[in-house]
Amino acid sequence: MKPRSRRPARATAVLAAVFAAVLPAAAAPATAAGAPGAHAPTVPLRVATYNIHAGAGQDQVFDLDRTAAALRDLRADVIGLQEVDVHWGARSDFADEARALAEKLDMRVFFAPIYDLDPADRDGERRQFGVAVLSRHPVLAAENHEITRLSTQTPDPVPAPAPGFAEVVVDVRGAHVHVYTTHLDYRADPSVREAQVADMLGVLAADRGPKVLVGDFNAEATAPELAPLWERLRDAAPDAGGTYPATDPVKRIDLITVSPGIRVTGARTVATEASDHRPVVTDLRVHRRGH
Repeated sequence: MKPRSRRPARATAVLAAVFAAVLPAAAAPATAAGAPGAHAPTVPLRVATYNIHAGAGQDQVFDLDRTAAALRDLRADVIGLQEVDVHWGARSDFADEARALAEKLDMRVFFAPIYDLDPADRDGERRQFGVAVLSRHPVLAAENHEITRLSTQTPDPVPAPAPGFAEVVVDVRGAHVHVYTTHLDYRADPSVREAQVADMLGVLAADRGPKVLVGDFNAEATAPELAPLWERLRDAAPDAGGTYPATDPVKRIDLITVSPGIRVTGARTVATEASDHRPVVTDLRVHRRGH
């Protein structure tokens, strides 16, 4: 897999080497070929998003097998993950959660760190935290883009470009679909999220073909800072229900959005306490044209 050479100024960090193909390239996708549409054939694609809380459930107990079971139950073709630890610390047993989940689910994975810190000890692995994409379909390319962030790892941070906005291009039976996963700033002040939305839209504008943007937006779809998204994308699960907190959700902050031309045939939020968020899953139909 080769990284692509293009991007606006804030979309530069290419981490294709992190991509791990857990399945053989010839593995069959989980979905069947779609019937021809009015203008071009379409193919089905089930996409999910899940903030996995570093593998800890609503009960604060770390259990990556429970996380994997919740993901498996979604029966999704592509899953965007947030709050993924890779050798981060004791809270997740220093596990490489991205690779471990991919192996448990027999899926490919691309991990895009937000933070990449020195090891906890001299013989340890680098401590990383970020987002990831799991895919049953072949991955043609992957990039870790920069967007504006306010670091949680440095004293007196100021907004600055930082990585952790993941993009993969998946081959869905001939349709080359751009799938992005994000984790936006959690603070009450919306200014950083506003900048992040602008940065993400800049990345999307440089790509052609069908696009699916998922993630933990830390804001509901009606929030003013998310308004620019709806000029370019559509909320794929407006009636799917709340996602946070997992036990009794009062907010829908985990979103799946799609570009024009992608048809949504189903959407739901799944009740599980494997994290402090609930996952969202959508069934889509994507045209084969427009690579």
